[in-house]
Amino acid sequence: MTEPPLDIERIAALLEASAAAVLAEVEALGDEARWRPAPGEWSASECVGHLIEAERRGFAGRIRIILGADRPRLEDWDPPAVAAARHDDRRDPGELLAELLAIRAESIDLVRSLRPEDLERSGLHPEVGELTVAGLLGEWVHHDRNHVKQVYSVVQARVWPQMGNARRFSDPSA
Repeated sequence: MTEPPLDIERIAALLEASAAAVLAEVEALGDEARWRPAPGEWSASECVGHLIEAERRGFAGRIRIILGADRPRLEDWDPPAVAAARHDDRRDPGELLAELLAIRAESIDLVRSLRPEDLERSGLHPEVGELTVAGLLGEWVHHDRNHVKQVYSVVQARVWPQMGNARRFSDPSA
């Protein structure tokens, strides 16, 4: 049995919720949001930068392209290369959050403006094939949660060393 897709208002509310979760964690971290758990892993700030770029290039950006043309060709992008070029681990976390919240507010307006007939419009992606607006909305909610979990994991890694023997509550072999 296939579940019906979430409606536009529910998608918008979930996108607001994930932005609020990231905002709360990164604000609470302050400058520690720049800290990386290990070489090659993203800091919480870099997660925020990725959410910004994914919104521009992958979600709201693609939806706008699809709404503006009939089955347009969509571009691929390289998230690790874009993240490296942004240097978000050097930026002020508060500025990153302001950027995310501004772009997210515009995106929520876009989502709420979608009509039922817009949801089946599509574009062609070079790697995965046809992408519908409805499919992108679902992926957007899913993608956000992956990075909310990632931010939580960064915070957990940051406090792990100071836990001492209390680590054994989480990992008996620690």
